Amino acid sequence: MQTAWEHVVVVENTRERGVSVSRNVGVAAARGHVIAFLDDDAVAAPTWLATLLQVHESELPLGVGGHVRPHWHDGQPAWFPAEFGWVVGCGYRGLPVHQAAVRNIIGANMSFRKDVLDELGGFDGSLGRVGSVPLGCDETELCVRAHRRWPSGKIIYDPRAVVTHRVSRARSTLRYFVARCYSEGRSKALVRERAGRAGVLSTELAYTLRTLPAGVARGFREARSGDLFGLLRAAAIILGLGVTTAGFAVGRLGRSTSPRHA
Repeated sequence: MQTAWEHVVVVENTRERGVSVSRNVGVAAARGHVIAFLDDDAVAAPTWLATLLQVHESELPLGVGGHVRPHWHDGQPAWFPAEFGWVVGCGYRGLPVHQAAVRNIIGANMSFRKDVLDELGGFDGSLGRVGSVPLGCDETELCVRAHRRWPSGKIIYDPRAVVTHRVSRARSTLRYFVARCYSEGRSKALVRERAGRAGVLSTELAYTLRTLPAGVARGFREARSGDLFGLLRAAAIILGLGVTTAGFAVGRLGRSTSPRHA
């Protein structure tokens, strides 16, 4: 990396394993006033950073994120519904199509003011991916804390800031889909617990009541038009919702001490 970009500084994470702690190590080492995050298996569009900075300078938000476009290793499975792009760490049907204020942004394509991250104490080390365990929500929890700390502050999603995220063959399976949905439910239960208020999951409620029913209906329409995989996509939406709900219920009931053991 340093051969290709001589000004790159590589910082070793000597603390606990996990994406959340690694992000905090990077934040501590950074000196800029805006800190941008890009996954190691994602590729930024040439205008990605300039777009994020333009929004930071014009809107003065707490954070800015953008669209994460999937690059499937073997092509997107015909059964996979666009509404569940978050399963593979990418954008999904239901996100704004134009710049808009949102509750949280996607971890593979996000940026925050350095003073915001410092004031909040960084990402929660008990959340986020560790190795191959399909966890998430550390960026969601941080955004929730940011909104609580600065109620009038905004976190902005701008789909013009694009990165392409590689989706491996292992993440293209139904088994991974189910595991990721279950872990998401458990993680959201922990976010709900940390936030201490039910309204923190209003984004998920709107997604469940509007986006997912529309996706199921779309799948049936596509099947009637001759695309029989539409039935599988509709079924996957129902399955994903059921498994995520089950994970959330287990997390709320406290049947496990940590979502890392999903």
